[in-house]
Formats: sequence, structure tokens, C-alpha cells
Amino acid sequence: MAAARLVNRLSELAPDHYQVTLIGAEPSLPYDRVQLSSVLAGERSQSDLNLVEPKACKRIVFFQGQRVISISRATQRVMLADCSTIAYDKLVLATGSTPIRLPLPGANLEAVATFRDVADVERLSRIQGRVVVIGGGLLGLEAAHGLAKRGLDVTVVHLMPWLMERQLDCEAGDQLRHELERRGVTTLLNAHSEAILGTQHVEGLKLKSGDVIPCDHVIMAVGIKSETELGTTAGLNVGRGLHVNDQLMTSDGKIFAIGECAEHRGVTYGLVGPANEQADILAAHLTGDERASYQGSAVFTSLKVSGVQLFSAGDFSDDAEGDRITFRDPDRGIYKKLIIRDDRLVGAVLLGDAGDGAWYASLIRNQVPIEPIRDRLMFGRAFIEDLEDVDTLQSAA
Repeated sequence: MAAARLVNRLSELAPDHYQVTLIGAEPSLPYDRVQLSSVLAGERSQSDLNLVEPKACKRIVFFQGQRVISISRATQRVMLADCSTIAYDKLVLATGSTPIRLPLPGANLEAVATFRDVADVERLSRIQGRVVVIGGGLLGLEAAHGLAKRGLDVTVVHLMPWLMERQLDCEAGDQLRHELERRGVTTLLNAHSEAILGTQHVEGLKLKSGDVIPCDHVIMAVGIKSETELGTTAGLNVGRGLHVNDQLMTSDGKIFAIGECAEHRGVTYGLVGPANEQADILAAHLTGDERASYQGSAVFTSLKVSGVQLFSAGDFSDDAEGDRITFRDPDRGIYKKLIIRDDRLVGAVLLGDAGDGAWYASLIRNQVPIEPIRDRLMFGRAFIEDLEDVDTLQSAA
């Protein structure tokens, strides 16, 4: 996704500046991974997810289904799996991340899968029977939702006390669990997986509590790790990701990195927004904008999980300092919480109605004084547009 954003931006900024070669191990063109659950659920086709715009294709050479196996920094060439080589003047690594597989007994059984790419979706769309999804984060819940919509019996097993604990507080996570159960997904919390049972095929998942969940398939969705193997073998500086500076340049001045494989100021990002921002900055830098500089991303989550809108940003934890404003409408599946500290909005969680998420994010990012609208803040931007003192607030959006 980061690579697609980069080539689209390059084609807009300087269509004749570069001849771009795009190499990908997957046989398909770049696609929107966020929407894979919609394909799994049968709501969209794979062709709907293509990300490279037609106008960007004229000066792009595609190598689909080709894996880069090494980088020669001395000769400025990359080697493909078929032993052919391609020269570069500038090299951008947008290798993303790989799914983590838990080293459980039975994890090598054929019916144990991950949910990360189109190949995973194609494989999962053919399965039948009972499914256990290990992991109650975004990918796990999306996989569960897609399979449940296909009529399968799905149980999500999550180690933590509530779902999506990185993006939601406890109450929002609990509300999300109820919404998923309405959609046919069973959830088990505080559940630690111990072993996948079966010899020739999956028969169940054993928990450390001793309980066994009978199932025919197990999907692991327990996190990702930056894909840095190419950079590591090429001798680039690597931590959790490939180290990059504010111009997204690695320790080699001819090589850049963006997206989930990049580590900037000690931070790796696993979200689409930061990857897009990095691609935009790098495109500007490569086309001659000397002012282009990546300063990091204000992380917020705004997406639809299993058909439920959610948004979170800033410091929204249950022990966050500050005043709390909450709104609950359980019958409509809506929960909202705002955290205010020193007359500034510092955190927000929205579940079921996230339409004002971008506006709240701008107030948090720009630390705009909110005292003039504090009494209406919970009800969103539309309820403060008739106030006289909103110029500063609207400029923040």
C-alpha cells in the first residue's frame, strides 16, 4: 500500500522525472489490505481493491510475482529469485510486515492459517466447519466477521481483558464484543492458547485453563513484525524496522524505506495513515522539494471493524489524567468518551458513531483551547458551528 501511494504521488508531482520499477512477491498489483475482510465476506471483489491509478502506470515497469532476494549496494542492483538483476539509482524498500505465528504445538497443521494477504483470503474463503481465531485485534476481528458472514461458526480467543486494547478502552471494547456477538461471533477473553490439538487435521484449541474449544480451523492474528530481511542482509542499520531519517533515507543515501518496514525516531507504524504520509514526503523529496521532512505521525485509528465504526486518538486510557465526558446509547451500539486536560482535548474514543473523529483528531493534534465549546463538545462539530468564537476551532480542523 505504501508503494502504491508513492508511485501515484510521483506520477502526479513529476510524471517524467523517474522511470519506476515496481517489484512485488505477490502475483497481484498493489491492493488495499484494509478491505480484505470485505472480500472474505463476499461483499467486494479483489479487483475493487486495486490501488495503482491508471495514469500512474505509463512509466511503471511491473515485476509481479517476483521476489527480491538480495541488494548489492556496491553495484546498485537488486537480484530477483530467478537470479536476474535490476539496476537502480534510488531504491525504496516498502516490504511491509509479516504476520507473527505463535510457536504452539500443532501450529504446523495444514488447517492453521494467518490473515494477511489475498492468498490468505482465497484459502479461507474455501473452508468449512468451526473456526477459532486467535487474536482480538483488528485483523482477527475482521477475519472473524468475514467468516461469520459466510455462515461459519466462529470463536475469537483473546489474551487480554477486552478486544482491541490498543485502540479502545475497556468499556468500548466490551461494547464491541456485544456488537460482534450480535453478528454471530463468540469471544473468549483472558484466554491463553496452549496447544492446537490434532494429528492429521485440527481438532481443537486447548487453553492454559484446561478448556478445549472444538474446531476444524485455527487462524492466527496475533500481530505483525517489520519485514527487514533485505535491509539486514544488505548491511543497513536495523532495529525493529529499517532506520530512516526525516527524509525517509536509510543508512545508505541511495536507499529509502517507508511503511511498516521503516523505523523513524524509534517508532514503527502499523497503520495506513503514517505509511501514506511517509510516501507523500518521500515523493516530494525525490522530486526536488528540499523542505520535505517527515516529523512523525499523530497516531489515531479511524476505521470500520466488522461493520462497527470506531475512532480513537490521544490519551484515552482508563487511568488517563483529566476530566472525562462520556455518552452511552447501548440500544444503538454507541459509546463515546472524551478526555480533557488543562482546557485541551487530549484523548477520544468513539464507537458506533465516529463521524466527528477527524475533527476531534485535529483538536488533539493542534491542542486548541476548547473552553468555549466544552458544554457541546461531545455532540460534535455540527453543534458548535453557530457559536461566535469558533474561528480558531474551525481552523484546527
